[in-house]
Amino acid sequence: MENLSQILPRVLVVSRRTVRKNKFVDFVGEYHLDLIVRYGCVPVIVPRVTGVHMLLDSFKPIHGVLLCEGEDIDPSLYESEISSLSPEELQEIRDTHASDTAIDKEKDSIELGLAKLCLEQNIPYLGICRGSQILNVACGGTLYLDLEKELTNKLPEERRTKHIDYDNYDGHRHVVRIVEKSPLHSWFKDSLDGENMEILVNSYHHQGVKRLAQRFVPMAFASDGLMEGFYDPDAYNPEEG
Repeated sequence: MENLSQILPRVLVVSRRTVRKNKFVDFVGEYHLDLIVRYGCVPVIVPRVTGVHMLLDSFKPIHGVLLCEGEDIDPSLYESEISSLSPEELQEIRDTHASDTAIDKEKDSIELGLAKLCLEQNIPYLGICRGSQILNVACGGTLYLDLEKELTNKLPEERRTKHIDYDNYDGHRHVVRIVEKSPLHSWFKDSLDGENMEILVNSYHHQGVKRLAQRFVPMAFASDGLMEGFYDPDAYNPEEG
């Protein structure tokens, strides 16, 4: 017990960048750090600075990686075909989601490198929001550039799901249906009402998984058909940690 940091699992989290007093500042939301500490691990913040993507092996031992919020992933990393969106629509997306569409290529490089490292070395990985999108892109999957324009507006009114509400940032929720016998099913079984496989989730994203990478299997869907959770059945093994 003399030095817990030497015996507790180390979980890496990559910082985000913002500007404060005309200087770049790195930060990580405390909610995610609290989550790691509460479950008996030591959070290790990987700074989002130039060159860190070449130093990832230096952060070992790595017992787990948690990737979460951030800007949109650079579309050139997953779009092999020209987008169906017009230049006017793309500009409208940038105007509407200004803080998200400011691409951060350095953060992309670091997090894609970590995702691939986890896959190669069987390191536990949890991706929340952007973190799950990073994992999908790292394995060859693609994303919707904008859910409203590429998915929502093409559906009948009764099937539409609102995935982002700027006027209700923390309070907005929508229903997702959990896939039976998936890990999510076992994790949330106490919250499910009998055979009703639906739960409410908080939601704040304008992008999402379009084509799921081949190695993954869906765990949850929104009512509009958008995949809201997935996992790797060959790698998921709770008994082995």
